[in-house]
Order: sequence, then C-alpha cells, then structure tokens
Amino acid sequence: GLFVTDYFTRTPRKLSPFRSFASIELFHFHIPEDTIIAIWNLITFKEQGGTFGDQCPDRSITVYFRSGAPSVINPLHTHFPRDTAIPGSFALTLTWILPNRTTGVFNVTSPLPGDWFLAAHLPKDEGKISVKGLYEECQYLFQPQLIVQRLVNIAVLYPGYITEQSIAPHNRSCLYKVFVPSYTSRVLVEVLQCHGAEGCPLWLRVRAKAPPLHNSTALDCREHDPCRLALDLPFWQHWYYVLVEKHPGVPGTVSFQVTVQLTDCSRPSLARPPFLTSSASMNMPHSFSSAGGLALGDSPPPTSPNGTKHLVPIASSTGERCWPIRPTLRNELDTFSVHFYIFFGPNVSVPPDRPAVFVINLLPVLDSGGVLNLELRLNVSSLCGENVTVFGCLNHEVPLMSVDNASVTCETEHLAGFLLSVNATASLSRLRIPYPQTGSWYLSLRSLCATEHGFEPCTNVTAEVYLRAYLSPCINDCGMYGQCKLLRTNNYLYAACECKAGWNGWGCTDNAEAFSYGFQLLSTLLLCLSNVMFVPPVAIAVRSHYLLEAAVYIFTMFFSTFYHACDQPGIVVFCIMEYDVLQFCDFLGSLMSVWVTVIAMARLQPVVLYLLGAMLLSMALQMDRHGLWNLLGPSLFALGIMAIAWTARTIQRRHCYPPTWKRWAFYLCPGALIAAAAVLLYAFVETEENYFYIHSIWHLLIAGSVVFLLPPRAKPSGRLGPLPRRKGCGYQLCVNEQEELGLVDPAVASINSICTS
Repeated sequence: GLFVTDYFTRTPRKLSPFRSFASIELFHFHIPEDTIIAIWNLITFKEQGGTFGDQCPDRSITVYFRSGAPSVINPLHTHFPRDTAIPGSFALTLTWILPNRTTGVFNVTSPLPGDWFLAAHLPKDEGKISVKGLYEECQYLFQPQLIVQRLVNIAVLYPGYITEQSIAPHNRSCLYKVFVPSYTSRVLVEVLQCHGAEGCPLWLRVRAKAPPLHNSTALDCREHDPCRLALDLPFWQHWYYVLVEKHPGVPGTVSFQVTVQLTDCSRPSLARPPFLTSSASMNMPHSFSSAGGLALGDSPPPTSPNGTKHLVPIASSTGERCWPIRPTLRNELDTFSVHFYIFFGPNVSVPPDRPAVFVINLLPVLDSGGVLNLELRLNVSSLCGENVTVFGCLNHEVPLMSVDNASVTCETEHLAGFLLSVNATASLSRLRIPYPQTGSWYLSLRSLCATEHGFEPCTNVTAEVYLRAYLSPCINDCGMYGQCKLLRTNNYLYAACECKAGWNGWGCTDNAEAFSYGFQLLSTLLLCLSNVMFVPPVAIAVRSHYLLEAAVYIFTMFFSTFYHACDQPGIVVFCIMEYDVLQFCDFLGSLMSVWVTVIAMARLQPVVLYLLGAMLLSMALQMDRHGLWNLLGPSLFALGIMAIAWTARTIQRRHCYPPTWKRWAFYLCPGALIAAAAVLLYAFVETEENYFYIHSIWHLLIAGSVVFLLPPRAKPSGRLGPLPRRKGCGYQLCVNEQEELGLVDPAVASINSICTS
C-alpha cells in the first residue's frame, strides 16, 4: 500500500516532582485513522542558569501513555476513593545517556486512532522550600515528538458482497476495512474459494478501530474449512479491519474471496441488508432512524471496487435480539459539570423479562478530563418481598445484554465493562470513572431473583431503581483536605485534586500520612503566637519615642498572625480577609520592619526615607512576592544608607561610630548574629515538614534581633563635664559616657570627648 508520514511535536516543558496529578505535565496528541505505526521520540535535557546543566543530578523521568483520555496514575501507591474504577495505562522510565541530555523511543504498532495523552513527572522530592533566585535551580525539560505512518486507500468491504483478491509471490498480506453501524450484534468474516500451493495457506485476522496485530483475533484457514471468523457484540459506529495474511515461505500466488456479513439485532426476523446508504451506515442519529434504530435504504449497490461481485445469501438471525435504547438529556452546568437526565426519570422501571438500556454520550476531548459518576438506588418497596437483585453493566461503545443467568458478568473476550448491583440488603451502589474515554457509554439494567441454584428471571416483579449519572471535575470535590483545580495544557482542559495537611490520593482520601487535629492546632498556634515576640520591640520603640517604628511593628505582628491563621492547610483555619490581601500585608510589614529599623539605626529622621521605603517595597512585592532580589534589594539599599550615615559620623568625629565597644559587643553584634541566623534558617533549612516550627523560630529571631538593633532615644542634655580617662583593651574608648552609649547626638550637645587608646 501507499504510506503517508505525519510529524507532530510539542513545546518543551519544565517537569516537576510528583505530588499529585496537578503537578504533572500533560501532552495531547491526535493519531489519524489507518495508522500502521506511531513512534514517540521522547527528548529530555537539563538546564541550569540558561546553560546546559551538566552538574545537575540525574533524576529518573516517568512517562505514561493512554489512548482516549489522560492516564490515571498512582506512583505513590496511595488509596483510591471507594467505588472508583482505575483505567489502565502504560508507563516507562527514562534513564540518562549523556550528562545533560537523553532520548527515548516508544513505538506503538497499529495504535488506536483518536486522542492520545502523555503524562510526565519527576520523582517525589523531600519538599524543601527554596527561596526563589537564591541559586540557579536545575530544570528538567521534556519534549515529546510523534511520527505516524498511515496507509491510504485501504480497500473497503461492503457487507454481503464478495471481493476477489490474489496475493502475489512478492506480497504477504491484504488489508481491508468494513464499517459496523449501530445495532449490529455479530460480524462474520469468511474466506471463500481459497487456492494456493498448499491448500489455503492464509491467516485471517480481525480487529476493531485499527489494523490487526499478532495477538488479534485470528483463524488459520488451513485448519478450518470453511474459514469463518465471527465476532459477537462488535463495537458500534467503528471501522473493523480485516487482514488476510499468507503463511511464511509459501511460494506462488494465492487467490481467494472474502466477504463480511453483519447481523442486525434490531430486527430479529431480518438480516442486515447488504448495502446501507452512507447516512444510515455512518452517522445517522438514532432519533431519525426507523424502529430498529437505523434508516435502512433500498438504494442499488455502488460500483463494486476491489473485484466485488455478486451478493451472498445472508441467513436470518432469529436468536439475536437487542432492546430499545433510551437516550439521556445532557444538561451542562459548568466545565466538567454535566448532568444526564432520563426522560420520565430519574426513577427507572426494570421489567423481569427484558433489560432496560440507557446511553450516555460523552463529547470528544471536552468530557475526558473529569469524572463520570453513576449512582443506583433501589426502591425496596417495589420488590413486593421478593429476593430481587438488579444488575447494571456499564460498557463503552456497545451495550452488553447477555441472557446467561448462570454467570452475571459485564465482560466478554473482547469487551470489558463495569458491574453494579443493588438488592434489599445493599440498596445503593456507586461507580466513579476518573478520566473516562469519550463516546457512547451504555448502561444495561437487569432484574434477577436469587434462588438456591443461582439467579433466575423474576416473575411479575418490576423493580424500580433511582438512576443518577453526571460528570464532575473531581471526586467529591476533593473532600475537606483537598482543592479541585482546573488545569489546562494548550487547548485541553482537565481537573485534578491537590491535597493538603498530609492527605493523599486521587480524591484526597488517603490519611496514611495525614496530620491529626492536635498537630494542626499546634502548628497554627506556634505560627500565630510566635508573633507575640514583637511585643518587646513595640514596647522599646514606644519608650524610645520611635512611634513610627512601633506602628510598623504592630502592623507586622497583626497581619503576620492572621496571615498564618489563614494559610494553614488543614481545618484549623481562620481568615479575616482575602488570602492575597493578608499575604501582601504580611510580606510588606516584614520588609518595612527591616527598613524602619535600619533607618533608625542610621539616626536619620527625614520622613521621605520612610515613604521611599514603603513605595519601593510595595513595588517589589507587586512585581514578585517571592523573588529574592526584589525583597533583598530594598533591604540592602537601607543598609547602604545606614553605612553612609555611620561613615559620615566617623569622619566628622574622627573616631568610630558607634564609638564604644559596649554598643558593639552587647547590642549590634548579637542583633546581627540573630538576624543572620534567622535568614539562614529561612533560606536553607525550611521544608514542608518542618515549616511550622522553623518558621516560628524565624518569627522569634527576627523580633529578637530588633530588640538588640533598635538604638536608644537621643536625649537632649546640657554641657557635661569631662570624665576621668580610662583605657580600653584594644579599642579606642571615649571619655563621654553618654556619647559612648549613643545617647547624645553631636548636634544637640557640644562635648569635648577625650579618647585614649
């Protein structure tokens, strides 16, 4: 055949350590129909400071693949909420080949067409809280690329018509496809008039949606005569691919005929007409169809391609029957908030002699990022004392309506489904499917009576069931200890839970590492009450007539207390304002405390400096509230002003300022050491686990440093007499005791200080 190659790529994205599904990077691809092979080229590279990160450690990268919807992953092995179905996916781990780059290749032969999703993440880290901009962070970037090779002009088989074909010696196989419309209960593929060097050396393989694989449904025509392959309960509204493959090593040409027969379950006494109009066989809505669900046409057959000849007789199927399918009304309330209402519902009557079948249509792409919820509640009073059990089978793309009562199951060899059951003892049953595949979901309800020999059909008992089906963003809105987040990757939307207070799991229901109520209360009290340490700086500032500084310290103490009361991850939370307002005021108060303290140490009184600091800090916080230099810049600017003021006083007095060793030894050095220790704890020690007590220590140290660094009040006084000379040990001592302690400003009192070495 003729192959066409398509190429798709995505922009590189930075990967994050896994905490929840909200921390993964999701990539969306679309694979066209008739694709023979799909090759994903997975490129990963390191960056640090805008250059290649050769010094970055090697961290494994896990990539997940799933068709139809995003993968439901659980790398931390947490517990899922009750009644949750977990769809499968494929995962692989990338290892590093080069110091700063690695490439992985993932091939999928005959992939399913439609949407494919890739999810990638780094391993979970220790949860260290790093200051933004303190050092160049190692970044791990991931870029997937997709190359698909698809066949064009695949021969189409028309049901009921014979197609003649021959396989030349240099060829190995022939590929066909046939469209299976709705209300088809059986697909029968048959190879006729097979002639070859060794009888009929052919393999017959059939697969839905994509070309067959080596493990697809197959039949060896050498061992079966006639060579017929039947598939019960095929997927509706999909292409089925038929591969006729020659055995290896068979010489010569092999000629054969191939035909397909479809059984129409909507008309038990009639078989599917050999040809349907395109509108009837492709996308004719159920509401516009005939009583059987399809508008069957009597138009003449088309021009027969691929050697199609005469009709073959189709045996009528009297044992196959499908029941009417009741549609549901879609009511969209919000993103991933959709209710499916049943006409004349929500109470559904399940008769004893036939199942009740409903269809739920999920829109492509739009609905696969949420959670499909199904709830069955049995009205026990409708059972009339009988031991009735109502079974529900939820299947994708085809309803399962088995009449076998011995084994109640929702699965066949080619079809998987979900089973629900309700009875008088357990009258409620729920099912949750995160990230469901889109398309049609069919729910079949049957009522059976339990006996000593198993389940048997009930007599004269019509069970009544309350049925509720809806689409939600997250499971139970992530509960009390989680937040449901709406995420976006390019034009695709999906929702995921972000858990807090040690809770984990898909719906934040795993409490294996959860914080107890006492622990949450203790952490909240520590973070809030540690701000009481600002009371001594306030008292000292008021006593020294630093009223502006005292007001700033009170502002900081107030907003820091209520910000941390609102910032808690658990249930011990108290917010007096919006979170963003409290955070801004807390950060502004902390930086303003540093600013006014340093300006007070410089003994500069102009109010313009305080206003300048407030404006600079507000601008810095608005630009980046967590940026290092946006916060450190104004503080260094204030320290520069203080250094200039101290240098000017030193030159003016011709000795060091502050001039005495007592001020340095008992106030400045201890205060500077305490402040430096607080900064080191904040920048290098804080993690998510120790945050509540390390940050409380930070509050204590910062407030304690202000107690030592805030200078005493400058008191005007008269002319003071000389004091006796004293010698210091390696330091120049001033005779004036008050000036020695920094109590006198040179502009207020003129004192002749006599200093000795």
